[in-house]
Amino acid sequence: MRKQKRNRTGFSHKPRREQPADALVEVTIERILPGGAGLAHADGRTLLVELAAPGDRAFVRIKRVQGRVAFASIAEIISPSPVRVTPLCPYFGLCGGCDFQQLSYEAQLAAKVEIIRDCLRRIAQIEFTGEIPITASPNIWQYRSRAQWQHDPQKKHLGYFERASHRVCDVAACPVLVPSLQETLESLRGQMNESLLPEEATEIQAVAGADGASLAPPVPGHPTREVSRRIGKHHYRFSAEGFFQINHELLEPLIAAAVSDARGETAIDLYCGVGLFTLPLAHRFTRVLGVEANAAAISYARRNLEGALLDNAVFEINRVGDWLAENSERLAPVDFVLLDPPRAGAEDGAIEGILALQPRHISYVSCDPATLARDLKILAARGYRLDSIAAFDMFPQTHHVETVAHLKTE
Repeated sequence: MRKQKRNRTGFSHKPRREQPADALVEVTIERILPGGAGLAHADGRTLLVELAAPGDRAFVRIKRVQGRVAFASIAEIISPSPVRVTPLCPYFGLCGGCDFQQLSYEAQLAAKVEIIRDCLRRIAQIEFTGEIPITASPNIWQYRSRAQWQHDPQKKHLGYFERASHRVCDVAACPVLVPSLQETLESLRGQMNESLLPEEATEIQAVAGADGASLAPPVPGHPTREVSRRIGKHHYRFSAEGFFQINHELLEPLIAAAVSDARGETAIDLYCGVGLFTLPLAHRFTRVLGVEANAAAISYARRNLEGALLDNAVFEINRVGDWLAENSERLAPVDFVLLDPPRAGAEDGAIEGILALQPRHISYVSCDPATLARDLKILAARGYRLDSIAAFDMFPQTHHVETVAHLKTE
């Protein structure tokens, strides 16, 4: 007779029951994790449950297993969380855009603050015990002034990718779009249904200003044109060919937080886009250098600077990492560096280049707490302390959050 192996306590091991993919498991959602999934535990395994609310008790269906982690979706809610609400959008769950519509707005804000704190602790290894204030969006619907639409000419679908796929979810109305972009979407759908939308236009970038919408690539009746928006005392021109922030109602407080009380001789604005932060910095520093790889954005930045009657800033078209490698030692030390990179965070070599500038003060504007924490870990190891951190809900109904972190030398 074969003997069972015994552990150090003298009790025999029971083999852990493996849950196959597509199995149903009863769980309670503990909290929301970075990335937006709900955390649960069952049968010795960690479960990441999509579109969950903290406090939900539910049967979840395991979709995929990776080691001791299972990825799951809710099959049936046994008892809903007290912060669970009915999603407004009929495409919720299918469309890959919004993943927080099941949460009350107060719960969305609380989850985002905890996501930031979790990333600081787990990735950056920074135990930040101070407050992380979050500025709510004035509008939690009809706030989005930028969109990326997918077009499937064979199926005549226009909208966004479905969750975790490259199938196009056909969307007639999107409740987070500002009215001018919703009108543009409806116009494009009319063209598509009449076979007038070019088949090669499979991905369409759209932005809205105070004076209408701009599309890239252009389609009949919808050119890639200049639009504009006044933010505080500055007038910004931009188009769909370059980046401009999504939630315009939050830009004044975001700029104020990012620039803070910084003043001095030299400031450098990395990933400067059309000069959103460069113009306010030019009022506070003797000279400002703006760096951006997108030539169209730099063209607008120069025009925006001229329109503001400022002449103490210079813009350069270059990849940030390359520009820093070529210029950091020559310019060091500088008073202030502001960076606002894309979701992937600072590119290879950029953080080392910033360190070579020897700035007294760094302002890091980020739309992804995980990549922010990755970069903060390097800066903290090289003598910078996290002085303050604040959040801005630029993306209601999603797990995404804008964060402004200030770092100073020890």
